[in-house]
Amino acid sequence: MMNVIKKGLIFVGLLTIVLVSINALQQAPTDEFVEKQFINDYNVYALQVPESLDFAGEKMPLDNPDIHERMDRELLVNTYWQSNGLLLFKRAHKYFQVIEPILKEYGVPNDFKYLAIIESGLQNVKSPAGASGFWQIMKQTGREYGLEVNTNVDERYHLEKATRVACKYLKAAKDNLGSWTLAAAAYNAGNAGISKRLKAQQVTAYYDLLLGEETGRYMFRIMALKEIMSHPDKYGFNFRTKDLYKNIKTKSVKIDTSVSDFASFAKDHGINYKILKIHNPWLREPHLNNKSGKLYTIDIPLEGNYK
Repeated sequence: MMNVIKKGLIFVGLLTIVLVSINALQQAPTDEFVEKQFINDYNVYALQVPESLDFAGEKMPLDNPDIHERMDRELLVNTYWQSNGLLLFKRAHKYFQVIEPILKEYGVPNDFKYLAIIESGLQNVKSPAGASGFWQIMKQTGREYGLEVNTNVDERYHLEKATRVACKYLKAAKDNLGSWTLAAAAYNAGNAGISKRLKAQQVTAYYDLLLGEETGRYMFRIMALKEIMSHPDKYGFNFRTKDLYKNIKTKSVKIDTSVSDFASFAKDHGINYKILKIHNPWLREPHLNNKSGKLYTIDIPLEGNYK
């Protein structure tokens, strides 16, 4: 009798497995099912260009169809490049706290912090033309404004000093060209370049100029990032404060001598060479020449930041 019951249970079990397998095959996603789910789960929406936008208090003429379409393009490009957008939010939280007070000190509108994003993505990068640092300063311009620029020390990579140079340049451009919008454009194309185009085309405003691709998109890219980063929820960016990058607190170590080996120097201060260079990217070589006895300030992270 027990054998009969066991055989019956085994039969029922096998039958159940067969039925489940048949059902699973019947439920297997078809191409049509996958396509419908993709459409339902992933949507790309047209964006509404705000009715009013301004840069440094200067209105963008969005009632002009050309201006409206160009602004729409940059909003779309920067909204749907989500990975890059999130990285910009993260970096901005770390570096805007350094940039904003310097802009205020020099009387440069706060909106120019977005220009730094357009220039470098808030990274110490070097362009094919040789522009370097967060503010993408050319070697000659850096030297003209008092930065030390050579193979051993390049202060274009010193965020505070480079921001001060950018402020001086922008103020001079504003005085020369008459508006902050034109000053921003001149940061990309040069004072002489913008002045020449204004005169040749017999106009007085950036938005009336016919420009090349890069300078023509420049202000629209800045404005798109200002709008998106000012209203992250509106454009679908979701993050918590703890997701953002934080500025590491440091102490200042002043030296007026040469340093033969920064790896040993770093070790003597409780860090390694990599960490030293992260916080002092303007030191371009593993040693410091300093034949003139110049006073330098090196940033050393406070104890415990990298443990």
